[in-house]
Amino acid sequence: MGLKRLFSQKFSNYNFIIGIPSKFELIISMKTPIAFIIFKRPDTTEKVFEAIRQAKPSKLFVIADGPRKDKPGEAEKCAASRAIIDRVDWNCEVKKNYSDTNLGCKKRVSSGLDWVFSMVEEAIILEDDCLPHPTFFRFCAELLEKYREDYRIASICGTNVQKQWQSQIASYHFSIYGSVWGWATWKRAWKYYDLNTSEWSKSEFKNAIKYAICSEKQYEARKKRFDKAFSDQVNSWAAKWLFACLLNSGLSVVPAVNLISNIGFTEEATHTTKSNNEVENITLSEMVFPLKENNLVVPDRTYDNWVYEKLYKPPSLGKRISSKIISIFQK
Repeated sequence: MGLKRLFSQKFSNYNFIIGIPSKFELIISMKTPIAFIIFKRPDTTEKVFEAIRQAKPSKLFVIADGPRKDKPGEAEKCAASRAIIDRVDWNCEVKKNYSDTNLGCKKRVSSGLDWVFSMVEEAIILEDDCLPHPTFFRFCAELLEKYREDYRIASICGTNVQKQWQSQIASYHFSIYGSVWGWATWKRAWKYYDLNTSEWSKSEFKNAIKYAICSEKQYEARKKRFDKAFSDQVNSWAAKWLFACLLNSGLSVVPAVNLISNIGFTEEATHTTKSNNEVENITLSEMVFPLKENNLVVPDRTYDNWVYEKLYKPPSLGKRISSKIISIFQK
């Protein structure tokens, strides 16, 4: 009893159930709700589901888009993906938000998360191609609790595209480049998200974003992405989430080691249909506990500059020409 009380005090986002099964294991049930976003990829859905199954959340919210009528076989793939959820075999409250029609990535994810945060104050969010390391869940749960009332923090991320960054100093750092490949947030942060916002068209908001990014070249790269997102040239909800974070000076916590591997770079994907060696299947690493705290709550500009150079910097003219030539010969 004393052991159970000790653990409960230290990690209030976990229920620790002491049993004496054959292997004398400490069985952990996680209190933090998980939102699982699925669509039409039963192969990757099953892998991520198995990771969730090991974490044994007490609440699981499942968001699923419907099949497109002009895509033969998609209805069957959607059904197969949803059937995996019926395998829940632990003590868990499962809530399902399944769309009969295809809403598209932007509307489905945003409306699904609106639904989740109408019922809970915080959640860990995984899409069907974001495979987490087992320590990802505890990492998110502890930091959701730590920064619950700290409005400087908008999200907890699981992806570190650098693979490892300053891990000898702290277990995490802060960034303006939050990733939605395995992440967590609070209702108090998600409330700033507005799918239909037109604020990007106003100069005062653009100036606020430029101030938050603190780099002219990085702002210009981000501006092009926002222009496309706000003019509906791309079917993306994530760009508007980043906009909401930047506009409200919300930082993202990034782990010192990578806790998420995106296994979805296939033709079946919505956005990640092309291979990207910089971010595809990044090696997973274990987060070491107890966490080494980072009390300097400011963006790590060195890390952010690296992310920009690797992922967001516009390609040079020479690189664009060579890529075009390669694509022609690959046809």
